[in-house]
Amino acid sequence: MGINDWSEAERPRERLVRDGAQALSNSELLALLLRVGVRGKSAVELGRDMLQHFGSLHGLFGATLADFSEVHGLGMAKYAQMQAVMELARRAIAEQMQAGDLLSSPEAVKRYLRIRLGGRPHESFLVLFVDVKNRLIADTELFRGTLTQASEK
Repeated sequence: MGINDWSEAERPRERLVRDGAQALSNSELLALLLRVGVRGKSAVELGRDMLQHFGSLHGLFGATLADFSEVHGLGMAKYAQMQAVMELARRAIAEQMQAGDLLSSPEAVKRYLRIRLGGRPHESFLVLFVDVKNRLIADTELFRGTLTQASEK
C-alpha cells in the first residue's frame, strides 16, 4: 500500500506540516527525502529498511555509495540526495558557529569538529582560524590521509 493510499492524517508530509518535523520517526523523515518507495514497499518502509541495514542514522549517513547501493531501491541518485542533505546541515551549523562565540572551550571545538568532519572516510588535518573572542573566522583542511600517511590537499 502506497503512502497516497493512507489517510491524510497519517501521511508524513501532512503530519510534518501540521505537527512539526520532531513528530515524525526517522523512517518517516527519510521517506520525505526519498519521495518514493519501490515496488511493494512504501517510502516509509524503505526508510525503515535503510535504518535496519545501516543500524543508525550515523551509519546511514557515513555509508559509501557501494554500501548504500546494497539496499534494494537505492542508488547513486538517492546517495547524492543524502550527502547533499548532510552537507547542507553541516554548513548551516558552521554558519551558526561563525556568527557566535562558540569555540571558547575544548568541548565546543570537539562538537564543531565532529559536525564538520563526521562521516568522512579519511583522516583530516584541519586548522581553525578564530578571532580574539574565539569566534570562528574560517577552517581549512591542510592534509588528508590514512592512519599511516597524509598528503597535502
